[in-house]
Amino acid sequence: MATENLEIAIPLEGVESEHCALIVDKGIAGIPGVTTHKVELNNRRAIIQTTDPEVLPEAVKTIRGLGYEVSSVKKSFPVLNMSCASCAVSAESSLKYEPGVLAASVNFATGILQVEYLPNITNAHKIQAAVQAVGYDLIIEEANQQESLEALHEAKLRTLKRKTILAIILSLPVVIIGMFFMDMPYANLIMCVLSTPVVFVLGRDFFVNAWKQAKHRSANMDTLVALSTGIAYSFSVFNMLFADFWHRRGLHPHVYFEAAAVVVTFILLGKLLEEKAKSSTSSAIKKLMDLQPKTVLVQDRDGREVQVAIEQLSIGDVVIVKPGEKIAVDGRVVGGESYIDESMLSGEPVPVLKEVGASVFAGTINQKGNFRFVAEKVGGQTLLAQIIKLVQDAQGSKAPVQKLVDKVAGVFVPIVIGIAVLTFILWLLLGGDNGIVHGLMAAATVLVIACPCALGLATPTAIMVGVGKSAEQGILIKDAESLELTKKVDVLVLDKTGTITEGKPTVTDSYWTIDTPELQQILFSLEKKSEHPLAEAVVRFLDINSTIDLYDFESITGKGVRAKRGDRLFFVGNKRLIQEQNIEIEQEVSVRAAAWSAEAKTVIWFADQHSVLAILAIADKVKTNSKTAVQAVKQLGLEVHMLTGDNIGTAKAIAASIGIDEFRAEVLPQDKAAYVKALQDQGKVVAMVGDGINDSTALAQANVSIAMGKGSDIAMDVAKMTIISSDLAKIPEAIRLSKATVSTIKQNLFWAFIYNIVGIPIAAGILYPINGFLLNPMIAGAAMALSSVSVVSNSLLLKWRN
Repeated sequence: MATENLEIAIPLEGVESEHCALIVDKGIAGIPGVTTHKVELNNRRAIIQTTDPEVLPEAVKTIRGLGYEVSSVKKSFPVLNMSCASCAVSAESSLKYEPGVLAASVNFATGILQVEYLPNITNAHKIQAAVQAVGYDLIIEEANQQESLEALHEAKLRTLKRKTILAIILSLPVVIIGMFFMDMPYANLIMCVLSTPVVFVLGRDFFVNAWKQAKHRSANMDTLVALSTGIAYSFSVFNMLFADFWHRRGLHPHVYFEAAAVVVTFILLGKLLEEKAKSSTSSAIKKLMDLQPKTVLVQDRDGREVQVAIEQLSIGDVVIVKPGEKIAVDGRVVGGESYIDESMLSGEPVPVLKEVGASVFAGTINQKGNFRFVAEKVGGQTLLAQIIKLVQDAQGSKAPVQKLVDKVAGVFVPIVIGIAVLTFILWLLLGGDNGIVHGLMAAATVLVIACPCALGLATPTAIMVGVGKSAEQGILIKDAESLELTKKVDVLVLDKTGTITEGKPTVTDSYWTIDTPELQQILFSLEKKSEHPLAEAVVRFLDINSTIDLYDFESITGKGVRAKRGDRLFFVGNKRLIQEQNIEIEQEVSVRAAAWSAEAKTVIWFADQHSVLAILAIADKVKTNSKTAVQAVKQLGLEVHMLTGDNIGTAKAIAASIGIDEFRAEVLPQDKAAYVKALQDQGKVVAMVGDGINDSTALAQANVSIAMGKGSDIAMDVAKMTIISSDLAKIPEAIRLSKATVSTIKQNLFWAFIYNIVGIPIAAGILYPINGFLLNPMIAGAAMALSSVSVVSNSLLLKWRN
């Protein structure tokens, strides 16, 4: 879609030099549709000119592919006034050519728009205006957004319930008269009077929304309902007022007031049931939100206790927690102690003792004690808020199969209208004396029975329930694609430390060739500076109060650290580091190190540039359920591999103890990623499980990445799935849930497609030449309503599947 020439400024991050700017400029130059381009290093932005708005997302994708970042904003907004899957496609398409929008996705089941845009070009108000232009609306106020949405949903349910009850009351006598008392006096007039408010008052929204869509050269389910009921009602009024028109032609004029009224009634009933079912699919979010109290007790500067709303809480405020209360925000205990139920985070039922200095988290529940804590994270910064956001984003994301469904939904309504017109024409040409009557009714029935909603709800409702159920089980899934892909995994690669083991190593043995207080202090100081997880064990073991000055400290990835003290160069790390420095290793040291390694202990080597000064043995306890978790994964048909930077002896012993046959020891971070890549090159779909910074490259490489919740933030940022409790047994649960979710999606799509493929031809009258059967529009309306409800109900069954 060509427009006038556009100049677009793209804000850049990480472009710090002329060389970087040149790389970006060359990358942009290769994009078709870019007429002129330049990178302004001082302003940290790229300027492009183009006549095609779709060039912007491509330019951003190119810049990110080069390793740089673009300053964009990602937001989620509730979408209002959508009635079917075609509406979601229409609302999404309205933003396709909106300047500054990089990506937009509307999920019909959740009613959420996920949009990424450049804040220097557009904003929430402009995006709202673009959506409003095609007949929908957004809630862009972030304060109390969920509460506003729930209030609107409740109001919508009440309105639908009232309309449905009134429609049933008015339609029932119309059906009775139409089926049993057609010959009673004024029968047609009574049916007309009763059906008119049903069609044009209670069903008013169908006509209003259809008109809005028509003004924007679009169509949705409302269009189908308005056309079908409008045709049936108008035809009936004509036959009632001008009966002689048909009598002169030897035909008896029939009226279809009952069809028009009952179609509206059934669709209102279907929408009511659908809305109730859809609200049940998001119960996981509601449960998470209910974990945070609305008000908190705060200690002010004068020491008084003051009740304040959760929104007014600030970082640094001292919060008072009494027995049985929920923790409002994340913080650190500054007074008192108590046991806290953290099962919503860890899955562990045993309460955890919290003393002064311990961290507490929003949503956890205090038991019997009283304590005070200082707020450190409030609002959207808390762990609970991040979990809620992650679940919302995942529920709103689209699975790969949904993209195909969206394409079908986008053309579904126009195709159905075309089939309805063709149906009428064929009946007119081939239907004989009753061709017009049968043609109009068959066309109306085609319009009624067609259901884009069933197609639109098939995938997202299953995803919503699957993601919600996983969150309740302590498994956070970032997007629908990961949930869908997990089913296809055939190799699970586990990092050892913190994943298979507790990740809390302790020093079990030590041997010094030269033991002096100064050397112990040097080792303590080296390990104090090291970021390796095993370093903390040495620091705890030596337990020295102060460090010693060291110079030229350097971390050697995958091997250890080194630093200078005076003229001496000291090393701490694995045996490979010592061997690479050609440092002499005494026989006694080698024997002890080999013995410890045979016991599955990790050996830490401490040396200067001449000789080994000490070795220390560190053991990391295997988690109690690691073996059963590995066996459970194997029973699902997956291969299980283990990677570790530890020595071969330790790796072999631990792998054997939990039943893993394939393992690799002494691997560097880049080796882990290469190992995953090698498996993928063999055609395997690989899931990688890790918890540390050193696992991040392998996690990024894997098809499905799983981080342990007690690990590093970087690992969790990279991973598509996070196990909050770091419980390995959750992984087979996640795999089973993925299989169940994908199975439900396939069932939903099968029935949605079959329903339309079979229902539309029957509605058109394909059986009439065979057995004289012509589907009644009332039955079609009931079938259409049932199709959507059945899809959502099938998705809800996921909640009770194991």
